[in-house]
Amino acid sequence: MDMSYIFLAVIILGAIIIFSIYNAIVKEHNAVQRGWADVLTQERQRSRIIPELDRVLQEHKDYEMELLPRITALRKGINALQDNNIDTKLQSDVDKASQELIKGINVAVEAYPELKASESFSKFMSEITEQEENVGAAVRIFNQNVANFNNCIQAFPNNMVNGMFNKKQVIEVFTDSKAQAAFEYKPKF
Repeated sequence: MDMSYIFLAVIILGAIIIFSIYNAIVKEHNAVQRGWADVLTQERQRSRIIPELDRVLQEHKDYEMELLPRITALRKGINALQDNNIDTKLQSDVDKASQELIKGINVAVEAYPELKASESFSKFMSEITEQEENVGAAVRIFNQNVANFNNCIQAFPNNMVNGMFNKKQVIEVFTDSKAQAAFEYKPKF
């Protein structure tokens, strides 16, 4: 009778180990899927925000390019008025141009608090860099999840449980052929 309890205990312990290994493989596989979903989410975010930033930046740049000649023309008109020759038509034109320019500047200040395209370009580049870093971080997390999963299904005795029940295949890590081409070194695996 003692032998039957020992045999039953070994079977129960074996079943617990097999269930634990099975669940670990499922958990690691799900982590890989979640990691890839995160990569896609970051790429989606990048592909949506960069064109929108580019559009706003272009509008800002176009506005500044339109505004500068108007300011220069107004300054030229004001300088012409400062000469002692009083030209009422010129004074009327300068007054009208300055009022139109001030209205345009008021609208522009509300839409763009500062009229400095270089600062906008700098912020734009920072946003691009941040988006690229986010995608890179998501890829690194995905690759780590892939490595964990592959280790889980290849290590003994997990490989036996995977072969009998889960039947999951090794997943390849994310690679970039353009980045790989930049290196002369090729590791031999």
